[in-house]
Amino acid sequence: MSDFEQTASTDLPGVVVTGGSGKMGQMLIRLLLDSDQARLAGVLERPGHEWIGRDIGEAMGGAPVGVTVSDDAVETIARAQAVIDFTAPAATVAFAELTAQARAVHVIGTTGMSPDDLARVAAAARHAPIIRAGNMSLGVNLLVGLTRKVAAALGEDWDIEVVESHHRHKVDAPSGTALMLGEAAAEGRGAELADLRTPAREGITGARRQGSIGFSAIRGGDVVGEHDVIFAADGERLVLRHLATDRAIFARGAIRAALWGQDKGPGEYDMSDVLGLN
Repeated sequence: MSDFEQTASTDLPGVVVTGGSGKMGQMLIRLLLDSDQARLAGVLERPGHEWIGRDIGEAMGGAPVGVTVSDDAVETIARAQAVIDFTAPAATVAFAELTAQARAVHVIGTTGMSPDDLARVAAAARHAPIIRAGNMSLGVNLLVGLTRKVAAALGEDWDIEVVESHHRHKVDAPSGTALMLGEAAAEGRGAELADLRTPAREGITGARRQGSIGFSAIRGGDVVGEHDVIFAADGERLVLRHLATDRAIFARGAIRAALWGQDKGPGEYDMSDVLGLN
């Protein structure tokens, strides 16, 4: 799309997009500008970014839309009903605290967060709804549910391996989606992933521990996202697979989550809640 136009009514929920210059940020902005259910209320970028002070439509190569890219998170988030955030853990934690102060919905697609990061997000969720998911797509969240059910049905003599592939620029591994799938498999077995997870393999690793859940990560090219959950036993294997070919599925899911959260109370939610799968 070369031209953009903000046509949404100001009566619609205003959504702020963080990291607006990134691939996901630009996808979200395009969808919001075309939406008849939400409006683009602001775009944030890191201080010093070349887009700061520019109209986002012009910065993205189109016509002005009346929304200026800012590095002032306090002022921008204060006028939002929702914030959609696919950035980095440190930035996401800071945005969570500001979004909670604004009593706005915070949709978090950031991955690679530490236990301390998650604890701070949980603290912010005491004041406003936070919807966090390693993957926002309908298909992946259905896969999570299937993984949980299959793991519950099969015994520990079935090994579980989560194999994920992403583009060469992805910085964290395993992916957030892979960890979601691993957690679902562990839940199906009535355990915590931390107790069943096997470390990455390199060198002489010895035999696999029975009942363990392993992860394999592939990085290369422009792969949007591919996830396999392999259940392997003597003589047979069962493979559950999801292939993503268009980032728009994640952006559409995030906007759906931002709208779903408008009438929800404080707390932590995920895409299973949004999609009514719980």
